[in-house]
Amino acid sequence: MTPFREQNKTVIGVVGILAILAVLAGSFSIDKIIGGDEFKAEFSEAAGLRANDEVRVAGVKVGKVLAVDLAGDRVQVRFRVKDAELGNRSRADIRIKTVLGRKFMMLSPDGDGRLEPGSVIPLGRTSSPFDVTEAFRDLSTTVEDIDDDLLAKNFQTLADTFRDTPEEVRASLEGLGRLSRTLSSRDAELQALLARTRGVSQVLADRDEDLVAFFEQSSLVLQELQRRREAISRLLDTTTELSEQLVALVRENRADLAPALSQLRGIVQVLQKNQDNLDASLQRLAPFVRIFANNLGNGRWFDTLINNLVPPPLVGPGPFDRPAAGAAR
Repeated sequence: MTPFREQNKTVIGVVGILAILAVLAGSFSIDKIIGGDEFKAEFSEAAGLRANDEVRVAGVKVGKVLAVDLAGDRVQVRFRVKDAELGNRSRADIRIKTVLGRKFMMLSPDGDGRLEPGSVIPLGRTSSPFDVTEAFRDLSTTVEDIDDDLLAKNFQTLADTFRDTPEEVRASLEGLGRLSRTLSSRDAELQALLARTRGVSQVLADRDEDLVAFFEQSSLVLQELQRRREAISRLLDTTTELSEQLVALVRENRADLAPALSQLRGIVQVLQKNQDNLDASLQRLAPFVRIFANNLGNGRWFDTLINNLVPPPLVGPGPFDRPAAGAAR
């Protein structure tokens, strides 16, 4: 086999480039590989819905938004759904996912037939929410563009024009004039406030995913606390039942337990009176137990020596033995 260093570098380069292109093509078509059916839905406005936002059925994620495009006087959303049955009268609604303006598309299956892949959910079966965040953002931009001096001048001119009108109308217009002058005098403060408000909203929007993850983790913590609360509740219920059973047992056996406890109290008193003697006995018993344990430490038998139990054997003639007749002296 030819070593790798000696092979044709041109062929190796071409093969490497083709492999990279194949990986890139696979990454761009991963959605098609995963599977699912594509559908379209028409909305009067996008309401902040973007590609890769979630598609849910009954609160469960079943797909995602692929593209949001303008189609004439309406918005067309292309999305993919997997493992969900949609009827031919299904509707689609853009819902608010977080307080910071993230959206998702909610599908409501309906109808007897089946919604074929590639079908379009018409404008009559869709709805878009009113985005309060966007409204306040547009309000801050609009207020910044107002010429306060010109507005105050217009209010003053309007008040002068209606000066000869009834008292109620003049009072209303004079109040509008004072309001415009107040706004004009606070123009710098209002602009700074709106600028800071826009900065805060932008920071919150940038941290949207972090906040979503935080709320999800908080939900898991609360669920775990709920499970622990149920376990503690069961433990307390079991403890209550056990205490009730113990009380019933004591009540049923009170006649027998009272004499036994009285006798036990007497035994304890006797033991307390003879505690010194018991301590001394245990201390004196310790050497005997140690020696006895040494005797029993040789296996299935024990070694013991008892002195003077039998007389020792005599070796040779004793001092009182007479010699036999004819024996040599």
